[in-house]
Amino acid sequence: MPSSATDLQLVIGLGRSGIGAARLLAGQGHPVKLLEAQRNDALERQANALRAEGIDVSLGVELTAEALDALDLRPGAVVVSPGMRWDHPLLVELRQRGVAVHGEVVPAWRASGDVPWIGITGTNGKTTVTHLVHHVLQQGGRDAPMGGNVGNSAAELVLQRCQGQGPKPHWLVMELSSYQIEAGAEIAPRIGIWTTLTPDHLERHGSVAAYRAIKRGLLERSSLRILNADDLDLQAHAASWDQVFWVSTKTPEQCAAGITPSLWIEAGRIVMRQQGEAIDLMDARCLNMPGEHNRQNMLMAVAAGLAAGLSGLQMEAALASFPGVPHRLERLRQVDGITYYNDSKATNYDAAEVALLALEEPVVVLAGGEAKIGDASAWIAALQRWSRAVVLFGSAQETFEALLREAQYSGTVVRAAGLSQAVPLAAETARSAGCRAVLLSPACASFDQYRNFEERGDHFRELVTAL
Repeated sequence: MPSSATDLQLVIGLGRSGIGAARLLAGQGHPVKLLEAQRNDALERQANALRAEGIDVSLGVELTAEALDALDLRPGAVVVSPGMRWDHPLLVELRQRGVAVHGEVVPAWRASGDVPWIGITGTNGKTTVTHLVHHVLQQGGRDAPMGGNVGNSAAELVLQRCQGQGPKPHWLVMELSSYQIEAGAEIAPRIGIWTTLTPDHLERHGSVAAYRAIKRGLLERSSLRILNADDLDLQAHAASWDQVFWVSTKTPEQCAAGITPSLWIEAGRIVMRQQGEAIDLMDARCLNMPGEHNRQNMLMAVAAGLAAGLSGLQMEAALASFPGVPHRLERLRQVDGITYYNDSKATNYDAAEVALLALEEPVVVLAGGEAKIGDASAWIAALQRWSRAVVLFGSAQETFEALLREAQYSGTVVRAAGLSQAVPLAAETARSAGCRAVLLSPACASFDQYRNFEERGDHFRELVTAL
């Protein structure tokens, strides 16, 4: 359709979110230009597929204001992938020129119309809670597809489910990272869920306070705010909130001062507060996933289910059939009496510590990848207690070996270049050390050797299957 230059939607990044945003915007009739800084055969194939759909794509473009000027691009708005820093010089320059800059979740939010969002964030637990909420609602008869930071990008999901001819879903269940929230200040979910907060992504956000403020913004814009009362950071800031639906695995008497839970666990039952009365809702033992953190995750999903109009019996049946989450304490198989777990989603120290506490048995741990800034002390203490050996791989292995040596870790430490070498080493070490489990829980990002944690976990699964 004819359009002025100022209607041009410039999409930066030929990843999952960039492709989804380009297709969504083009489907709405906007002229779209997609830029990608890299160039290789795989990107060329993806670019050709988009070009066949009428979307203009340029590869190998330097992401500078000068490069945009040289291409005579005058966009009305710029859509960035989550991987691009919000303070990137190009984005700063564009904002100074008065150009609207936002993340891919914004066109998805605008195009979703009157379909309400359930926005789920947190340092750890958000992927599990997203899967749980999706499963509980679907099993309860609510059409509630999930996407965002997991599965389909937000734009892809909205394009498929809200822009087509079929019936619109009842809900959109969206996992939202701090990167996505930072670039999506207008996102205002009907239901917001905050799972946990521990220091993460500090190399990007600069401080815990800045990181916390980004996540808090999403909850402040949510109509219903569901918070995990068992998280220490959320507890510490409880007094600053009003109108919060707190959930806790503890009874009201055991909760931190100033917190009155609306949903809790007592004597093996989930109990809810209704008009000041404690009402028995459902069995708290219906979810077949280990660990106290998963009881917290279950409560947040139940709170969302209540808000969506589900009964306790419906949710109890749904949770009993929940198959688990890929890459999050995913039980793969047992070989020679040793069980292999894929916890590739554990991309920081806190998530890796949670996995060890959930298994509570002597294990061999596979750790490594691209190290993050953070406090490793609690993770190393959990390794000291529950792991008899650590197999290190990837670019972090020297850093991790030094941390373990400094902490006087008493187990065996083995180094390997990558997972292909680390998995057979871990199997051999587990047999010799008498361990009943091998746990891939990297405590690292995956970007030194893989595109994402899913690719890393899939590789681990293949290697374990081949044992």
